[in-house]
Amino acid sequence: MTSMIETVQLTKRFGAKNAVNQLDLNIDAGTFFCFLGPNGAGKTTTIKVLTGLLHATSGQARLGGYDIVEAPVAAKRLLGYVPDHPFLYDKLTGNEFMRFVAGLYQMSEADYLARCGELLEMFEIAHVADQLIEDYSHGMRQKLSFASCFLHDPKIVIVDEPWVGLDPKNIRFVKNFLKQKCRNEGLTVFMSTHTLAIAEEIADLIGIINNGALKALGSVNEIKALHHRPGTLEDVFLELTQETEEAALHAVAPVVEETVAS
Repeated sequence: MTSMIETVQLTKRFGAKNAVNQLDLNIDAGTFFCFLGPNGAGKTTTIKVLTGLLHATSGQARLGGYDIVEAPVAAKRLLGYVPDHPFLYDKLTGNEFMRFVAGLYQMSEADYLARCGELLEMFEIAHVADQLIEDYSHGMRQKLSFASCFLHDPKIVIVDEPWVGLDPKNIRFVKNFLKQKCRNEGLTVFMSTHTLAIAEEIADLIGIINNGALKALGSVNEIKALHHRPGTLEDVFLELTQETEEAALHAVAPVVEETVAS
């Protein structure tokens, strides 16, 4: 199997805090990888390093064999990215935004025309493609972000909390669309999500991160087997991240006690 996403001792510090600490990942082509962790665990920081939005403090990140720092253009040609809060240009229409993205990837006119209409139809936003994005609902914006992500036919797609703003019908469509692309076309998906039930349903490989460190890596069944008794993915997740939960409770406890006393 060909490794499409690789990190080697990847570390990102903000001052004295290790947001990501010596992260080692190796994700093969065609794998649907789900990255799980509590808020502040290091998921989004990892994604920003992988996409070139942040530079690592140390270590390496490679996409399709290309170092994201040393060969950023080659790496990003392989990449599609859907952030949790997509940045779209409100004064463009959906069609104009799609053409703008096509220009970024230097797509030919023929390739653009062949793919744009199909994607807009697939994500059910063709009927608003000539409207300004400022008039789109959050769900429409998310669907436009997905459509533009796949415009240049990426080999790797990184998505950060993709379900925000999508209704159950569109969540099911996106799940099935991504899974089918992995199975049939060898797409590699790196998804950060808090929705454990969806991760359990679709993931080939799961990583659990806490306080910047990778706590577990394996298939759904391998992760579930880490629990001291038969349980769900949620049971294992809570067990591995208990330290964070307890710390939060300790931080809240004095405030609660003071409120009660007053």
